[in-house]
Amino acid sequence: MTTPTDTLHHWLDQEAQVRRTLLPHGVTPMHDVLPRTGLELIQGMLLGDTHPAPFSKLLDFVLVEASEGHVAFQGAPSAEFLNPMGTVHGGWFATLLDSAMGCAVHTLLPAGRGYTTSGLTVNLVKALTPKVQRVRAVGQVLHSGRQLSTAEARLMGPDGTLYAHATCTCLVFDIPGQSKP
Repeated sequence: MTTPTDTLHHWLDQEAQVRRTLLPHGVTPMHDVLPRTGLELIQGMLLGDTHPAPFSKLLDFVLVEASEGHVAFQGAPSAEFLNPMGTVHGGWFATLLDSAMGCAVHTLLPAGRGYTTSGLTVNLVKALTPKVQRVRAVGQVLHSGRQLSTAEARLMGPDGTLYAHATCTCLVFDIPGQSKP
């Protein structure tokens, strides 16, 4: 039987492996983005071929899994993210969940297509403090359409505690300047 400690060690090992291959945080040049499918772009972060977003460094979370319609980010809820009541601010939850859902949607897009979140609903169900060393936001696509996609995500601790869950709607579009096939 897997214990929460076993899960945490597995998560930390997986995170360390990913961090060894990461490029510096930055913006991948458009000439490298445009020929890639969304899955190639997102998996490229795991392989050290594309840059992770700059804000993920500020908020201390990292992509740890990516497959078709599925993405997981892992974050460290530190004291820097506390609200005045001493718990992690809801904006940190929302950003981590939105990233997981949006990137999950992105994994299903062909080259030359992009997305933006147009609706986001986040439900915080349990307070989070830095006592929890890591949490994982797992995003899954519910519907992938030509113009609209929806996804859901859960933010959980290594012991299985659910801290938040969310849904989003993403608008899907041609990246400006791309010729259509």
